[in-house]
Amino acid sequence: MKNSKKMPTSFRASPLSVSVALGLTSSLAISGTALAQEEAELDTLSVEERTLDSNPYAEQGAPYKAKYSGDERLKKPLAEIPQNITVLTNTQIQDSGYTDLRDILDAQPGITLGTGENGNAFGDRYIIRGQEARSDVFVDGLRDPGMTTRESFAVEQVEITKGPNSSFAGRGTAGGAINSITKKASTEYDFAKLSTGIGSDRYTRVTLDANKVINDDLAVRANLLYGYQQVPDREPADNERQGLALSGLYQATDDLQVVLDYYGLRAYDTPDLGGYLTGEVPDREPVDNPPVYVQEEDFLDTEVDTFTARLNYEVNPDVRVTNTTRYGTTDNGYVATGARATTTTENDPNGVYDTASLSTHQGWQDVKYFANLTNLHWDVETGNLVHQFIFGLEYTDHNVRNGTYDVENNGATNCVTSGRGGESDSYCIYDSDGNEIAGLNSVMEREISRGDWDSDWKVRTWAVSAMDTVDLNDKWTLFGGLRFDQYDYELDTLRNGEFTSYDDSDGLINGHIGTTYKFRPDANVYFSYATATDINGGESDVGTSSGYGGFISDAGDTKPERTESFELGTKWNINNGRLLATAAVFHIEKSDVMEGDGYESVGTANSGANETQGIEFGLSGKLTDRLSAQAGVAFMDAEITESVNEDSIGKTLSNFADTTASATLKYQATRKLAIGGGIKYESKKYAGQPDTAAGYDAETGEYSQPVPAYTVGDLFAEYRFNKDLDMRLNIGNITNEDYYLAAYRSGSFLYKGDARNFHVTLNYHF
Repeated sequence: MKNSKKMPTSFRASPLSVSVALGLTSSLAISGTALAQEEAELDTLSVEERTLDSNPYAEQGAPYKAKYSGDERLKKPLAEIPQNITVLTNTQIQDSGYTDLRDILDAQPGITLGTGENGNAFGDRYIIRGQEARSDVFVDGLRDPGMTTRESFAVEQVEITKGPNSSFAGRGTAGGAINSITKKASTEYDFAKLSTGIGSDRYTRVTLDANKVINDDLAVRANLLYGYQQVPDREPADNERQGLALSGLYQATDDLQVVLDYYGLRAYDTPDLGGYLTGEVPDREPVDNPPVYVQEEDFLDTEVDTFTARLNYEVNPDVRVTNTTRYGTTDNGYVATGARATTTTENDPNGVYDTASLSTHQGWQDVKYFANLTNLHWDVETGNLVHQFIFGLEYTDHNVRNGTYDVENNGATNCVTSGRGGESDSYCIYDSDGNEIAGLNSVMEREISRGDWDSDWKVRTWAVSAMDTVDLNDKWTLFGGLRFDQYDYELDTLRNGEFTSYDDSDGLINGHIGTTYKFRPDANVYFSYATATDINGGESDVGTSSGYGGFISDAGDTKPERTESFELGTKWNINNGRLLATAAVFHIEKSDVMEGDGYESVGTANSGANETQGIEFGLSGKLTDRLSAQAGVAFMDAEITESVNEDSIGKTLSNFADTTASATLKYQATRKLAIGGGIKYESKKYAGQPDTAAGYDAETGEYSQPVPAYTVGDLFAEYRFNKDLDMRLNIGNITNEDYYLAAYRSGSFLYKGDARNFHVTLNYHF
């Protein structure tokens, strides 16, 4: 039987094996020819770098380019998939100097950050093509529920799928999904890499990545992490990371492979909420040089433990069954301090003056989840066509309990202000003379204890899916998929001693269809259509705060929110396959949007609609033998098309930037020295609630919660002393740009980007 499928990593000849062979051959050639040309030396170095990188999905000799997705359901190479998928490889991530997923994704084309509270890890909230995606983060193809701090020490590559993805991922994924592919054990090579970094702001980071082949059938891999850094120029704000990832592979028989993984992360931060907005509409802007108002008792802690078992059984050359089972727990909690511009009242002992008052933001979240995914891969020939079918069965049980802390502020208040609760004694940053008060970081003298839960969110889902990839001829390929999800939703709330329970159940049907036309051997055009659906109360962290994706309790019978996407694009796999150039135009329509009312449980069911369209360009791989690139830019437009609030119609979406761009370039100057840099740009956006118009002033109609545009540049340099030892210097924010990533909807805090910083990392391979 004809078989044209791309085999999964565990069963196909790894590109790494080819790289090792090429590396040995090249080394012998160099030893025999002392006067080899530098271009040949650079090519050899690329092979060596590919070998040390050990990413089985990357393109040989082009470590910035991923050739395959880590999701085995994508049968073709990424250059032949009819969808825009941005992939950040481990090598590119390391060169960038960023480690947290939030920083890695900042300003990637089509992605912006949002803020959140009440259990949402600050900044770990993503908006893709204008659509909320904080619950659409996956690890190795399984949803990673909860709002946690996410690290990259055990990540092979990060895949950002643009456009609806519900046929793969289930509910949500209206704008796309983020999938982290983790490092796994392999019997194909032995290696170990120890990295030690030091730098400004007490930067310390030590990682170990080691793969050991026990015998032909058994291998283990360990990734370890310890990291600490003060937030640049924002002491005493800081963050600490401790991580352990273990993977074991056992080839039980020629047909059966077993992989067992454990992932653990401890993240302990003293969170800095940055600046705040000041001024009147439409001239609001971030305050200049905001002081560091972090309180000594503030914290943001995340503890993650995840266990995964994978089975891969080959029934025959055309039939294979895979099963992934995962159990995970996450504990996330924080107490953090915000600030807002205000004016004291006449009852203040020092009179009426402009200042800024401090506020408390806090919450905890306990997550428990179980997932089991079974896929049947079946290649079958019908006539002259070979179909690559995948039939899937998935069960997930997600439980997220949210609660609050009891916070008592014992410090002496120093001003009187008014707010939503009326006039009250407050803590102000500046005195009546405009000077920063003494002892700002300890003024509140907090006592903190864990309080009761206030919402218990549970969703259990059974899903079945079917997908097919088929080459119609040597030019046309057809892709299709269909998925049905049957979910049972429960939400229990406990507010002011009153217990309330809500429930819902329904079925969701989603699909996608795409086609590619290869008009030349290295280039194609493609078209795709895909849908996504989401449920009432689909966000796990907000209970009945309807304006943030919480359950709308008085909506009666609701229909799922529905998203449709149309995308037309082209992909060019050029420079001998080492460079992928992409371009795509897209249009997304979201209908039946449930419009909430802030923290209230009331709202309107299926009353809203919005649309986003744009064009996106991307590059990844080798531009020349010396120059590597990972770059992209998206130009977009968003508009509210339907709303119960007529003033919102025609306005842009909240947390939406019309233009986002980023690029990392690396130039191999000599055989030992490489220099490079990165740049990211995001145009102006406006804070607000998800799926609603950006915040605006009702009287003037002007947008009221701006986050200014920014451009930030980084530099790095690498020097290889020998095949075992190399060093990398990273300088972040080289111009010391004062910039902000996201704003809370009231403007009471804005996440501040890192000031200029640097660190040096020594990598030892053994």
